[in-house]
Amino acid sequence: MEFDYKMVIVTRKNLDLSPGKLAAQVAHAAVACALDTKKENSKWFNKWQIEGAKKAIVKVESEKDFYPLKEKADELNIVSHIIADAGLTEIPAGTKTVLGIGPAPSNLIDQITGDLQLL
Repeated sequence: MEFDYKMVIVTRKNLDLSPGKLAAQVAHAAVACALDTKKENSKWFNKWQIEGAKKAIVKVESEKDFYPLKEKADELNIVSHIIADAGLTEIPAGTKTVLGIGPAPSNLIDQITGDLQLL
């Protein structure tokens, strides 16, 4: 099945997070992006959900790499969120851990994250 809609979560290579911590951060981004997209563009949200709510996890080197991706998402009117950690466990409060983008049409998201390596 060809998916027309997806969400992408961008992670940082330079953060040493446990698998559980990384999973929690990815979940924070996915929930925030899904809720905002449902509110701001219910058509995209509904199509994404009907198709199985596809998500891809990719990686960049560091936090600074989040900002051009978020800027491009904003230009394309795609919901995006940079998640900042509360600092209760493994990393200092305010550490920016992941960037969620979408859900949105795959051809638009690919303009932002299509060149990034899967995690």
